[in-house]
Amino acid sequence: MSESTNLYRDLLSPPGDTIMETLDVLGMSQAELAVRIGRSKEKINDIIKGRQPITKSTAFKLEKVLGIPASFWLNRENEYRRLLFEIEQQELFDEYKDWLGKFPLAEMRKLGLLPDTHEKSRLVDELLKFFGVASPVEWNRIYIDEKVSSVFRISLANTRSPHAISVWLRIGELELRETSIGEFDRKALFNKLNEIKELAYKLPGDFASQLQQICASCGLALIFTPGLPKAPISGAVRWINKTPLIQLTGRFKTDDHFWFNFFHEAAHVLLHGKKNIFLEEVEGAYLDQKMEKEANKFAEDFLLSQGELKQVVESQPLDETGIIAFADKFKTPPGVIIGRLQHLKIIPYSWGNKFRRKIELFDLS
Repeated sequence: MSESTNLYRDLLSPPGDTIMETLDVLGMSQAELAVRIGRSKEKINDIIKGRQPITKSTAFKLEKVLGIPASFWLNRENEYRRLLFEIEQQELFDEYKDWLGKFPLAEMRKLGLLPDTHEKSRLVDELLKFFGVASPVEWNRIYIDEKVSSVFRISLANTRSPHAISVWLRIGELELRETSIGEFDRKALFNKLNEIKELAYKLPGDFASQLQQICASCGLALIFTPGLPKAPISGAVRWINKTPLIQLTGRFKTDDHFWFNFFHEAAHVLLHGKKNIFLEEVEGAYLDQKMEKEANKFAEDFLLSQGELKQVVESQPLDETGIIAFADKFKTPPGVIIGRLQHLKIIPYSWGNKFRRKIELFDLS
């Protein structure tokens, strides 16, 4: 607690001071006031010391006994409680400074998530509002506590940068609130996957908004959120209420990575339960390895099936014309074919990279 807040608390005058001044003028003791007002001496002393508030009932009784309007006592009480609350908040803010310093404040200002100020008490207040929590204690229970409630189903306790990751996740939650999404239809999403694959193959300039619209038509929320410093995450999948949310950063900036990540996350939505949360590329975050393998296989097979892959491999040696021909035949991005062959060590990582198309989801310049 700082010296200034100590001083403000010491100087703060409760309504009881005015009651005592009035009693002195009237030559009345606290004991007599207690009898006249119909309260115990202990209750009157608690009110005078500020330990108990002046209620509306007490204010009207004081008006009758001391001759000062009830409105005066109620206003005096309200002002005292307001000032006391501000002092208590400032005392808490002094304790919260270390917590505040662990967040990527500069980037949050840049994104408009926090006001352009360096006043720590205001930043703490705005950060609490951003997360929708009363204090860092509640933030800790939601994001850190390993015995989290079933409401949140998330723990960043073992990750290297829980504060930054929590900001990134919260951005997705808040954007979802502003998005109109209907009821999720699993069958409809399955039926739309070929349309999405064709979108990946053609990759028009507005592919990102088209992809969001297709997902929304199935009741799936797809949100693109810029990565934050110290939060190396490529994507996340979770259910918020009854809506599945896929949140992507576009971290690796090539179409083969982007589409693999999307179909991987879509697999989690289609194949796995609503109680799971998947944080991709986050060191220390728990991931069910069986589910991850299932999602990987789903994404690999949908973008380039085993039969299609076999055709590509058997056509060795490959040249650039062959890659384009297979991409056109299978309606899959050529970069996906290159990435798959490199991953399987069929071709060197130095060959074919020009087929990977660049993806820039955000312009933060």
